[in-house]
Amino acid sequence: MSKHTVRLRTSGDIGLALAQSRMARGLTQQDLATQLDMPQSTVSEIESGKSTIFLRHVLEMARATGLNISAEWDASGDQESNDASRH
Repeated sequence: MSKHTVRLRTSGDIGLALAQSRMARGLTQQDLATQLDMPQSTVSEIESGKSTIFLRHVLEMARATGLNISAEWDASGDQESNDASRH
């Protein structure tokens, strides 16, 4: 299985990544929903980027489909410039 990397900036990006990961494993939305004991409609809403999703569901789906979610930030002191741009 080949690896893919994508920057996740919105709930739509996360949903698309989850859908692609699910399909790469040959799972339907119903297969995944059954495996995670959640309604298929929840899987659909998350994959379509609905903004009112539960992070717990996203993390469960990521684990079940092999999608690794990571966080990245700049710790080089950019906080000062970010604070200044808000004023």
